[in-house]
Amino acid sequence: MPRTASAPAPDPLVAAALARARSGRVPRPPAALPRAAAAPRGPGIAPPPPLDRLLRLALAASPEDLRGRLRPAPSAGALHPVTAHLLAGPGGALPPGRHRYDPLHHRLHPTGPAPADAPPGTLAVLTLDPVPTTAHYGHRGWPLLLLDAGHTAAALALAGAAALCLDADGDLLARAAGLTTTGRHHPVAALRLTPEGPADALERWAADTDPPTRSPHPTGRLLHALTRAPGTTPSWQAAPAPRHADALLLQRRSAPPGFPHPPSAAELGAVLRTATEHGPAAVSWCAATGGLRPGLRRLGPDGRGPVLLATGEARPTLAAWAARQDWIADSGALLLAHGCPGDAPPAAIRAAHLGAGYAMGHAQLAAAALGLRSRPVGSWQRADLGAALGGPADRDWVLHGLALGRTEDDPSGPPALPTATPRDPS
Repeated sequence: MPRTASAPAPDPLVAAALARARSGRVPRPPAALPRAAAAPRGPGIAPPPPLDRLLRLALAASPEDLRGRLRPAPSAGALHPVTAHLLAGPGGALPPGRHRYDPLHHRLHPTGPAPADAPPGTLAVLTLDPVPTTAHYGHRGWPLLLLDAGHTAAALALAGAAALCLDADGDLLARAAGLTTTGRHHPVAALRLTPEGPADALERWAADTDPPTRSPHPTGRLLHALTRAPGTTPSWQAAPAPRHADALLLQRRSAPPGFPHPPSAAELGAVLRTATEHGPAAVSWCAATGGLRPGLRRLGPDGRGPVLLATGEARPTLAAWAARQDWIADSGALLLAHGCPGDAPPAAIRAAHLGAGYAMGHAQLAAAALGLRSRPVGSWQRADLGAALGGPADRDWVLHGLALGRTEDDPSGPPALPTATPRDPS
């Protein structure tokens, strides 16, 4: 389809990086994994209610895990590159000002004052530290960063955040968070954690700060290109009302490989429906299934159950596309987010990956509520699904996956959850 004069143009830097990430080129193994950005010093502030519950259920590390790798939101390689910067306005339980959340100790650390015109309510600006993820995954790492940020936004929304914004200008987000540089904290998204707050809250928080110094890290420059949207008004969307038990939110974990028994048609339809409801319009969804009638299935036109998209066993091919993770071929089913052509403009690439991660976070919790085991699959190479199904090349790529299933010993149906309040990790 020819590009119209008014359509956004691709960015050569971003297009080349996207092509490398999707290629079969194998990254060099890192000589040593760099450390994550330094945690704030000092005792910090215990998050007050209701922020205590929200942050604990969405972001806090398990108190039994001293390394901080076990958290409610999944992350590629358990590297957890996302940091939440809270912007507290007047009149709330948290002292007004900017605060950085420490998920290992469940504490908030002040980083700066609030502007004179700070609006009421509490915002969270999500930033990415690109260094450990790209050191581990090389040129394949930066899409994983965006997927991780989407999962984190979903975790906060599922825990009770009021609204989210996935398209704000990166410099606006940095100024709102009071960042002087985007070196190890590159902003990509924002959430409204409390119901109150005006539509121009980010702009009011940014009014007293200057644009940050750009990151010298190559992936930092790439993230800057992906999130630049000068002169545009951030769009906020309401988060869905919480509907899952706190225990389910706190206990969700990516299961180790080895759950070959497939979900039922009704269960698969429910997970597909959840992903479709929460995903961006430019991202499509289907699921690869095996059994007597293997194939790719998508949500039917009535939105109730899966219908056949293509016949044939796709899981071995998908395993090869997903960095040759052979266990995928034996999983019960594989949910796929796909779209984002190779010549998409930066804003569309950002929206597709953040949106796929956000919707997959909702889908994973829907699977957990059904008693299914699941494991996200973020790294995909040569995964041109559209071309494999007979369509044009470079138009419809696999962006994200979620393996689903049960083991032989798993009961069918929703899991039994404890009624006791989970222990506060603070």
